[in-house]
Amino acid sequence: MHTAIVGVIAGLAIAQVAILITTIYLHRSLSHKAVTFDRRIALFFRFLLWITTGIRPRQWVAVHRKHHAFTDIPGDPHSPVVLGFYKVQFGNVYYYRKEALRSETVAKYAKDLQPDRWDEILFDHSLVGLAIGISILILVGGWRLALVASIVHIVAYLGLSGAINAVGHSFGKRPYDNLATNNTWLALMTFGEGLHNNHHAAPTAAKLSFDSKEIDLAWPIISLLVRLHLATVRLSAPKFKRQPAR
Repeated sequence: MHTAIVGVIAGLAIAQVAILITTIYLHRSLSHKAVTFDRRIALFFRFLLWITTGIRPRQWVAVHRKHHAFTDIPGDPHSPVVLGFYKVQFGNVYYYRKEALRSETVAKYAKDLQPDRWDEILFDHSLVGLAIGISILILVGGWRLALVASIVHIVAYLGLSGAINAVGHSFGKRPYDNLATNNTWLALMTFGEGLHNNHHAAPTAAKLSFDSKEIDLAWPIISLLVRLHLATVRLSAPKFKRQPAR
């Protein structure tokens, strides 16, 4: 198979792994405490996140919690209602970095996540993690494959992350009374994150699909880890009637 094709497939696969860890670990576990993972699994997630995105968990959690504190009003770090759809869709990483680098934001919204020895040794060094990830790709498939895979991964991960914040607050269904939206196609590509209206209706729910017609592909993985005694769920899904946004 041509190197470019393999690179595209590898890049999309890496992006999906990064999105999966973002939703089940950064989002549902660290940000909202909806699920708690065994410390060994959590460390594994942190490592994969480190070599695929370079994200520092404390920063991501702080930005996301501030988003919930100021959803779609001034103060929201990445609201398309406040900033405009295209700015958030295509500039999401800029707005994320802008807020993540504010020490006061991290101190206020992620005070429960104090740095540990792993952060000091590894995970606070984002560029090192990314360099290791790229080095692994080069060793496995050569520099051409690594280049193609890296570009595809960056475009896919940043594009889908932007869509969650932009599309997920602009277009789609609103079965519950908040400005976020549900998009089936986006949910399928982001392990359930596209069910954004559901999430804003019940942020501490570990399962983002609230009825049989909705699909949260991350939930079977969480359920498997629960059965293996590697995760504990605080709340699977809420039980309340739908109240469409006014």
